[in-house]
Amino acid sequence: MASKIKKIAVFTSGGDSPGMNAAIRSVVRTCAYLKVECVGIYRGYEGMVEGDFKPMDARSVNNIINKGGTILKSARSDSFRTPEGRKQAYDNLVANNIDAFVVIGGDGSFTGAMIFNKEYDFPVIGIPGTIDNDIFGTTYTLGFDTALNTVVDAIDKIRDTASSHNRLFFVEVMGRDVGHIALNAGVGAGAEEILIPEENLGLERLLESLKRSKKSGKSSSIVIVAEGDKTGKNVFELKEYVEENLPIYDVRVSVLGHMQRGGTPSCFDRVLASRMGVRAVEALLEGKSNLMVGIQDNKLILTPIEQAIKGHTKIDKELIRVSDIMST
Repeated sequence: MASKIKKIAVFTSGGDSPGMNAAIRSVVRTCAYLKVECVGIYRGYEGMVEGDFKPMDARSVNNIINKGGTILKSARSDSFRTPEGRKQAYDNLVANNIDAFVVIGGDGSFTGAMIFNKEYDFPVIGIPGTIDNDIFGTTYTLGFDTALNTVVDAIDKIRDTASSHNRLFFVEVMGRDVGHIALNAGVGAGAEEILIPEENLGLERLLESLKRSKKSGKSSSIVIVAEGDKTGKNVFELKEYVEENLPIYDVRVSVLGHMQRGGTPSCFDRVLASRMGVRAVEALLEGKSNLMVGIQDNKLILTPIEQAIKGHTKIDKELIRVSDIMST
């Protein structure tokens, strides 16, 4: 039986992440391959409310697989949070003969898609795009691998300075609710300590760890701090605390900030985005909806969007153990 879906829209929403353009490209070219029309929606849900649509074909996504950010842009949309705004968005989709959409984003973007689907029974499939890797139902989100490489590269450069001047550096990385970036990048960059929201190290234990590092002969140290860590109120308070209690250290702070979101996506993220884009379109044509494409054990799976939003990712306890051993 032929699919009722003849035209699919694709858009990006929330914070940008490397690999979003590769996912857009995959959705557009899969539609072209399967003879389905495709439309790009600019500025996420805000563009949906305003009718900012543009037809896309295989050639319109040339040379974007290697680009960071998102060619379709992203924006917050207060209007889409209202029933009136969502009604306007629905009317625009219907007026443009759009039968379904693929949303590339994080939990906020998926929440909007889930509400919209419940109100209008409109077919939606999500692709997880966030550097934090905090979406349940997938081992990796788009942009996580690239962000890790960006962070490790930055830490490597900071260590050169730390070693030259016998300094202790606190390096803050993204991770408001989860410590996946901090933990993985910390192990990869050889950090002496890693502070994450899931494991409250405590100020006293941090001091003891730094004292041991000094006694073992380390002339410099790197401490990775996830922005959501609860050891101190913030990374600057940690700096002041260590300076007061361990004056032997010359302490500096480096906040990596939004540089972690940018840059050319890694090969891993490009391949993952390509696979997820194909699966998202195929799922819609199979009559599936309100699901997110994820990857587990290198196989693509589909998870209910509500479960992806409400579920909690778990920190890798084995990696914490490895980190403790490596910091000896």
